Amino acid sequence: MTTPEATPGPAPDLPPAAGAALTRSARLNLAFDASLAPAAQAIFFVSIGSFMLVVMAAAVKSMGDRLPSFELLFFRSGIGLLFVLPIFIKNPLEPLQTKRPMMHLTRGALGALGNGCFFWTITHMLLADSMALQFSRPLFMIPLAIFFLGEKVPWSRTLVSIVGFVGILFYARPFTSGFDANALVGALGAFGGALVVVSIKQLAKTEPTRVIMFYYAFWNAVFALIPTAFIWVQPEGWEWALLTLIGFLGISGQWMITTGLTKGDASALAPLDYSRIVYAAVLGFILFGEIPGVWSFAGMAIIVAASIYLVMTEKKRAA
Repeated sequence: MTTPEATPGPAPDLPPAAGAALTRSARLNLAFDASLAPAAQAIFFVSIGSFMLVVMAAAVKSMGDRLPSFELLFFRSGIGLLFVLPIFIKNPLEPLQTKRPMMHLTRGALGALGNGCFFWTITHMLLADSMALQFSRPLFMIPLAIFFLGEKVPWSRTLVSIVGFVGILFYARPFTSGFDANALVGALGAFGGALVVVSIKQLAKTEPTRVIMFYYAFWNAVFALIPTAFIWVQPEGWEWALLTLIGFLGISGQWMITTGLTKGDASALAPLDYSRIVYAAVLGFILFGEIPGVWSFAGMAIIVAASIYLVMTEKKRAA
């Protein structure tokens, strides 16, 4: 399972040539691979990566009262891009050799939409609620598969998707005095994330993973810069350090989750990735004193249950 915050990570390094001296990093990687089974490695990477992305979200929320959401996204993507660039130290021009520049551009626009909405909900809703809405992405894969890919989807999966959308309505509460339009922004972000997943599947057929990562960060930064230029708020002192941390945690967490998914069964690891909602609830309470209400817990339970069902049954359907 991929997300706007979990695109495919860099391909594993090739074994060194015979007789070549192993670097310290290579020795550590070999020792790690030898000490843990692939399944255990997958759990390790996904767990740590999930926690890193929640810490990133908490840092974004802590700055949301002063800095606009799109400005935060710009720094998250721009600084994250700086951490990606060393991958191309041996071939700096590799990103320019892409075979599908327009697809990268389209994916970047969709990613900016999804992440922009996600950052908005982080700064305007409870941390756990914004995280749960982000994980409603699998619900949108059903209508996308039907209308854009022409797939025949079993009624059971269609019905579960409809139930999942009801969970989103529990957050929005459109028919009560507590209507919260921010939940609809979160749903729009999840829709953008679902489109990103579709585009990733197409790009992965011809593009190296590192190039996909480069353009994802690059175009997210470019598209986020457009509104940021009109609503710019100058960061101050410690905020620069926190923005750097956001960029580092974002790209590192993204890489670790993707690495974990390549080492294990993605459908089996999906529930573990959903632990981000639990992390978000705990950090939200500790850092911001947030306690989700009854409507939030109900919506969260419905969305998570429906999404996990869709992810788990997708492997069986595709087999």
